[in-house]
Formats: sequence, C-alpha cells, structure tokens
Amino acid sequence: MIRKLSLLLIGALMGAGLVVTLSVASWEATGTANAASSDTYRQLNLFGDVFERVRREYVEIPDDDKLIASALNGMLTSLDPHSSYMSPDSFEDMTVETQGEFGGLGIQVTMDKGVVKVISPMDDTPAHAAGILADDYITHLDGKPVRGMSLSEAVDQMRGRVGTKIKLTIVRENVEQPIEVEITREIIKLTSVKFKAQGDIGYIRITQFNGQAFAGLTDAIGKLEEEIGEDKIKGYILDLRSNPGGQLDQSIAVADTFLDQGEIVSTRGRNKEEVKRYYSRAGDLAKGHPVIVLINGGSASASEIVAGALADHHRATLVGSKSFGKGSVQTIIPLSNNGAIRLTTARYYTPSGTSIQAKGIVPDIFVKQELPDDLKDKFPQTTTTEATLKGHLEAEGESETATDALLGEEETGEEAKDEKDEKEAYSPSYVPVEAEKDTQLQFALELMRGEITNEAFPPKGETE
Repeated sequence: MIRKLSLLLIGALMGAGLVVTLSVASWEATGTANAASSDTYRQLNLFGDVFERVRREYVEIPDDDKLIASALNGMLTSLDPHSSYMSPDSFEDMTVETQGEFGGLGIQVTMDKGVVKVISPMDDTPAHAAGILADDYITHLDGKPVRGMSLSEAVDQMRGRVGTKIKLTIVRENVEQPIEVEITREIIKLTSVKFKAQGDIGYIRITQFNGQAFAGLTDAIGKLEEEIGEDKIKGYILDLRSNPGGQLDQSIAVADTFLDQGEIVSTRGRNKEEVKRYYSRAGDLAKGHPVIVLINGGSASASEIVAGALADHHRATLVGSKSFGKGSVQTIIPLSNNGAIRLTTARYYTPSGTSIQAKGIVPDIFVKQELPDDLKDKFPQTTTTEATLKGHLEAEGESETATDALLGEEETGEEAKDEKDEKEAYSPSYVPVEAEKDTQLQFALELMRGEITNEAFPPKGETE
C-alpha cells in the first residue's frame, strides 16, 4: 500500500497543510534535464556578480551561507506558497518531527503578507491552551518583527529549549489592538488519532496525517468494536476538521481502511502522461458500516484526499463546511549535506478525476459551526483558503484565482446557485472541546441515529 517513502512536513511550526513525499536520491544532475539557455547562463552570471558585490561592499561583512540560503529560499518561495529551501538544521528538525514527537509550540503556519499566519493550533498543545486561533497573524517574536524573515527563519526563532518562553505578538481580524501572548515551549507529542464511543456510534478524530495515523485508526476501530460490540455499531464518524494534512502514504492507508476496491487518488506532474494512481486493497475494516466525514476550512491536503476518495466512491457522506483547497504534492529533495528543498511536483486528483486545487471540497451537507459568545467578536469572519494565498497554483483549467463557480447561475438557475452558495458558505475552522457544543458533530450523530434525515445520507450509487 505504501508506494512512496513519505515525510511529514507539518508540525509545530513547519508550514500549512501539505501532502509530501521524500525523494531518496540526493540532488544531482541527470541526463534528462533540459539544457539551460545562453540567456539563463547570463542571468546566473548576473547573480554571481551581485553576490560578489554584496560580499565586497556591504556596510557589514555578510554571512555567505545566509546569503545563499536566502537566495535559494527566495527562488523557491516565488513559485508557490508551499515550495521552500530547508537549511540542514531545518531538514533535521523536520525528519525528527515525522516520528511524531518534537519540541515547540504546537501550531501549523505558513507565510502570508510577509508575516507568519496560523493555519491551526494543534489539540492539547501550548498554543492551543494559550488561545491561538486559525488565521491569526504573528507579527513579532519576542518583540522582533517577523517581516523580512523567511518562514524557516521564523520557525527557528519559535523553536527552542523545552521550558523556555517566547512572546508572540498577534494581529487578529476584527480586534483593534495587537494581542501579546507568552507561551512556554514544550515537547509536542502528536497523538494523531483520538476516539470515543458515542453510544452505539464510533467517533474517530484524526488531527495529523503523521506516521502514526493509520496504525492509530486501526487501533481505534478495533477498540470501538470491542467496547460497543461489533454487531451493535451503527456507524462511524471520521472527524478530519482542522487537519492540515501530512504524509501521502498515510492518507492512502486511511482511505483504504474504509474502501474495498477502486482508485483512491492519482497524481500528475508537469508531463501529463506521468500519472501515478493509488488503489485500495480488498477488505473494508469498517465492515460496510455507514461513515460520515466531518470537514471544515482547516481540512487540507491529505484530509481532502481521504474525504474526496470516500465521497467519490459513495462510501461516506461529507458534513461540515468547504475544505481548504490544497491540491498539490510537495517532494522533499535532500541536497547532500546542505539541507533539502521542498518542491511542488504534482497536483493530485480524486477518483473521479477532479482537482480540488484552489477550489476545495464542498460537503454534501453544509452545517455551520456556531461560535461561543466570547469568541464571536474575536474570531475572523472570513477564512484563509488555498485560493487566498499569494502565489498559489491556480485551479487547473480555470482562470479564477478564488473559488471557482462550479454551478453557474445561467446554466443551472437560481435554485441550484442558492444551494451551491449555502454549501460553500463560510464556517469558522473552530472545533469546540465540549462535544455538546459541537454543532457539526451533534448534527452527524443525529443523522447517524436517524433522528434527522437527509437525502445525502446514506450516499447512493456506485463509482464505475
């Protein structure tokens, strides 16, 4: 099942919702590489001239390694928000994070508008306890401006010895004054799968697609069967809300858990004929029991692969709000002893051949998550999506840089347009700690129990 060695690129402070693979070959020239044009060589000579001028004449003696690293990172980040250069230290830290335990604050971040933007805080981490929210902008670290730093530099600033403190300056939409938060760094243990019996329904939440996700899921199903009774389980609720992504092989394994056959996902690079397809194996670990998948605006990348596969195969009903829209794959390419580059190398497609890049996955049933009164004035009223990130890859075959109009008014009429608008309506990437206050979860439970009905549940039809 695991067709590629993968590394997790999400974690304490490493970037937003990614599907990543690791290239095991170190950086080297190949015979198939396109020959650089003479104009390209002239531009490289220009870079060398500027580099030497800076080294000779800058007001202070610059650090050569930092100059080169900044140049590399500038080149890669200009491609899209998910490509970047990792220093040897950052690459080593990322490798450690794939083991599911690391030191840090417990937030996933990206770079936006020149500062660090929070994608989501991890459950049960210092950042979560300190009240850090999705869509917060981190503008200062211990009073030092973030603007001008690369994402890797900001990450390095936020990391540190366990037990030490760091002060973050937060700018939050609809809050007039910046918010200062002091957080103590801790060892972050990624328990990526949590589960609980909700009466005769198995509730499973996957918070990260790290190396523990598939094993945690199979363990959860086994223990829920034992607790509830295999013949008494009514169904499963798979909660992927605010799950920013992770390893490609883990998303494939998780989707395969609920599928008995068929394609799970395909990836396509620059050359359209280079298509890689990943298929499920025989055997549905959930034994055909109904499945509801919860998604929201923080569900990205690997989460969208799972949700898309289960929806396309009519294996699950999607409930919640529209997902993030991260439909690209990043490959980690080691550079001998000089770190690594994270490079966007492919788009991924759901089994029906649909790319969700910059579009996201629209749930079958839209349910808005209500905010508690004390957060209504503090929580952003719009959400960050792939389409709002500067320099994002556009949706394939589309010219719009925002959410594409999949159901046009002229083609489908006002009724269909209103239905689409309702399904794509904004819902905050907020998941309450208390189950009774969780609007989306409570809806899913009532739907599974038959207390309410909807034509989308159970899903009908089969994928050919």
